[in-house]
Amino acid sequence: MRIVSGKYRGKHIVPPKNFKARPTTDFAKESLFNIISNNYNFENISALDLFSGTGGISYELASRGCPDVVSVELNPVHHGFIKKTIEELGFKEQIRAIKQNAFIFLKGCNQKFDLIFADPPYDMEGIEQLHDIIFEKNLLTDEGWFILEHSKDREFSNKPFFIERRSYGSVNFSIFGKE
Repeated sequence: MRIVSGKYRGKHIVPPKNFKARPTTDFAKESLFNIISNNYNFENISALDLFSGTGGISYELASRGCPDVVSVELNPVHHGFIKKTIEELGFKEQIRAIKQNAFIFLKGCNQKFDLIFADPPYDMEGIEQLHDIIFEKNLLTDEGWFILEHSKDREFSNKPFFIERRSYGSVNFSIFGKE
């Protein structure tokens, strides 16, 4: 896994062998961030990275200058790796790593974000609830996006606020926004 762009462009992040996370592929991540960068100035947004896994999305955001990233990961090994990598890369001022269940975090969250990214396990039951909680609690800014990474077998185009679906091999992103 590598950071695709920004201050740490090309930096390789190597998780331990016992990692069970499935990082977003570099190709899919680069394609997604090209779309995001055409719509947002990273230096002016706040972002939420749910089911952070290796923390790759959080590092990508911080490397591009995002000043406020919240990284939520429940697995203690993954969370520890994220905290260690934040320290090593000097992202302590930009990324807050929280060890918590993503659904519980969302239900208690009152902060609005310009960008919410979620990469739950592809086979997880109830991932459609992420969308429902985010929009019911009004956790996006007016121009904000919620991006859900999922398998090709899942379909979310019937959900309110759906904008588009992008596919990159086995990686699929459904994008939602208020406008």
